[in-house]
Amino acid sequence: MSTAPKTASQITSEAAATAPANLPQVTHARNPGMALDLDWVASVQANTSAIERRAATLPGRRSVKKDHQAAWLLKAVSLIDLTTLSGDDTPGRVARLCAKARQPVRAEMLEALGLPGLTVGAVCVYHEMVEPAVRALEGSGIPVAAVSTGFPAGLSSYRTRIEEIRDSVKAGAKEIDIVISRRHVLTGNWQALYDEMAEMRAACGDAHVKAILATGELYTLRNVARASLVCMMAGADFIKTSTGKEAVNATLPVTLTMIRAIRDYQDRTGFKVGHKPAGGISRAKDALNYLALMRDELGLPWCQPDLMRFGASSLLGDIERQLEHHLTGHYSAANRHAMG
Repeated sequence: MSTAPKTASQITSEAAATAPANLPQVTHARNPGMALDLDWVASVQANTSAIERRAATLPGRRSVKKDHQAAWLLKAVSLIDLTTLSGDDTPGRVARLCAKARQPVRAEMLEALGLPGLTVGAVCVYHEMVEPAVRALEGSGIPVAAVSTGFPAGLSSYRTRIEEIRDSVKAGAKEIDIVISRRHVLTGNWQALYDEMAEMRAACGDAHVKAILATGELYTLRNVARASLVCMMAGADFIKTSTGKEAVNATLPVTLTMIRAIRDYQDRTGFKVGHKPAGGISRAKDALNYLALMRDELGLPWCQPDLMRFGASSLLGDIERQLEHHLTGHYSAANRHAMG
């Protein structure tokens, strides 16, 4: 007997079943960190050519179409840290962004796709905009993430960076995106990186911490792998590729390097750490490639908001256009999917 094909709403509901409106739902024990193991760090290598070949084959091998594509695009929406990090940010702009976070895709489209009430994973802002964002998101269950520690360069005084974390937590941020000191990686001073990360993690308290490696400024995949491991040893809840301000931001080879470090860390310690690719991810098909990589390498648990996020400001608009095309067969103008 043949089985009837699933409808779009059935597929989207199954793919996003663990991503309801009150995101994120943490379903695993928080990474407590461990003592710095320099022997483990020194043993970490990265086969750059093999990593690049694996990443290059992904788009052709993991293509999804029609209802399945719509399901994964809706999943991607639930993973977005909707972001504004501009010098001319105002409370009004942040309030509009938060309204988009609450209703990321037009209500009639979500109804047709079977997922009314879907929201993004978080709203990410500078410290000065944390309180306006918290007010605008009240009652939504959407957390506010604050970039901190002298973002994006991380070169303000150390005490200032620690106090900035505490101030953002006090203002209501539930997640803190910190930037590491790249010089510690470039000089191989792993003890300094570990101590810095551990103190920043402690300053976050109950707020989850995402360690931004600024991978475009670390120069080698081996540096990326070792820095990922040290930050996890020091208690990072997420490791994140980039600030979005570097010349080179998120890439598939970098993400592959980082998520294999995550897998090794879980194998050794039993604790799950999340991953956040950020910077330059603006097309729906790029989001699908990152999701496919996470699914292949780490499995479905890492395709949920408590273990994966996209740092993006324009990605949502392209996803919404693709979903409208899925429903109507026509592409709409970008101005129909404004951020606020």
